[in-house]
Amino acid sequence: MDKVMSNKKIIALYVLPAFALLVVLVYVPIFLTGYYGLTRWDGIGERVWVGFDNYARLMGDSMFWRSAYHSFLLAIFSLLSLVGYLIISMILAGKIKGADLFRKIYLIPMLLSSVAIAQLWMRIYHPTNGVMNRLLTSIGIENPPLWLADTSIVLYAIFIPIIWQYAGFYILIYYAALKNVPNELIEAARIDGASPWQIGYKIKLPLIMGVIKVTIVLAVVGSLKYFDLIYVMTDGGPNGASEVMASYMYKQAFRTYNFGYGSAVGFFLLLLALVVTWLIRKVTESKEDNVQY
Repeated sequence: MDKVMSNKKIIALYVLPAFALLVVLVYVPIFLTGYYGLTRWDGIGERVWVGFDNYARLMGDSMFWRSAYHSFLLAIFSLLSLVGYLIISMILAGKIKGADLFRKIYLIPMLLSSVAIAQLWMRIYHPTNGVMNRLLTSIGIENPPLWLADTSIVLYAIFIPIIWQYAGFYILIYYAALKNVPNELIEAARIDGASPWQIGYKIKLPLIMGVIKVTIVLAVVGSLKYFDLIYVMTDGGPNGASEVMASYMYKQAFRTYNFGYGSAVGFFLLLLALVVTWLIRKVTESKEDNVQY
């Protein structure tokens, strides 16, 4: 086995299929998206080279910047929700009754498709028969809001099911990380008189900081490119009040058949995600990360 693994040709042969798939499914589409973004093309006819005209148009497109603002707002809400997920995970990781049952309950949204979740919450938000408005009516509110038709609240109404959808995913990650914290450290802290809050803040939190950094990147980048649930629930409406960058890109490419401009939006979104990821890594970088062993 050692002889096989030391043979570079055999190693290359093993890596080649995965590398070929990566190139075909990831790098080639990225390259083509960047190329199409430099053209004017309807997806069928001849492509006309326009250089950076699409990106210049993008800089002055108020609808795009509005959708970008909505995406960043979703990213902020996702970051804030990580705090709640972490607190829930710490509670579940403790010795409480029914922790296994609660973990299974939190995982239920992960088992559902985004379309099913969208349909479920559309019924919850229904203006006359929805659970939300029936509840508000029962406590004396005569004119409950039109959750998905009111431009001032539709975006926040959509954020709730999005955060609910991914709760189980992040809680599971945090729970697994907390379970790997050495129990000896926790017991020693308890003997020294540390409170549960001190144990969580000064022992558990620093030891899972690497996992927290990863979830921050996942939450922010995932929010910037989020599409499916918003597309099903509101299609970016009403009047663009819930439009995000990914849905705006989709409409430009597949509704107006402006594939060149849609590709420019998509490539800009890719670059933005890379820059945000780099910034998050820099901001959350600690001294220990720079230590050379």
